[in-house]
Amino acid sequence: MKNEDSKTKHMVLTAMLFATAIVLSIVESMIPMPISIPGVKFGLSNIVVMYAMFFLNKRDALMIAILKGVFAALTRGAVAGLLSLTGGVFSIVVMVVLMFILKEKGSYFLYSMSGALFHNIGQFVAISIIYTNMVWLYYLPILLVTGIIAGMITSVLLRFLLPALQKI
Repeated sequence: MKNEDSKTKHMVLTAMLFATAIVLSIVESMIPMPISIPGVKFGLSNIVVMYAMFFLNKRDALMIAILKGVFAALTRGAVAGLLSLTGGVFSIVVMVVLMFILKEKGSYFLYSMSGALFHNIGQFVAISIIYTNMVWLYYLPILLVTGIIAGMITSVLLRFLLPALQKI
């Protein structure tokens, strides 16, 4: 019976984290950006994905990222869903590979910046497939710079929110 309770608690925690990611995504869409560049956001919901990856397991983080993509598709359309999904998967894969390679030598800052950077690269790959026009190539440097900035912000916020998240 104890194992079943543990599985249920884990499932409920994962669901709560997904709900938190969705709420953060909605709140983020209400925050005015200092500069208006289409598709550029702080990535607040990625704080939850990173928390899941570090303190639950990588499979849960991947599941939350996939569910975020499905939610984006349902609420903002197929292109938004695809961009969220590819960005999330690229991000998690890169962070997992770095965690495997670096072991204890890595930091939240490094993982967050790498994850944000590859989130934008994943989105760029998806948008390049959808729109074969090479104009998107000029958008890549903007995505890379904003990805690094978003990763820095996410890392700082994760560090700040860790005590509250660990109480969950």
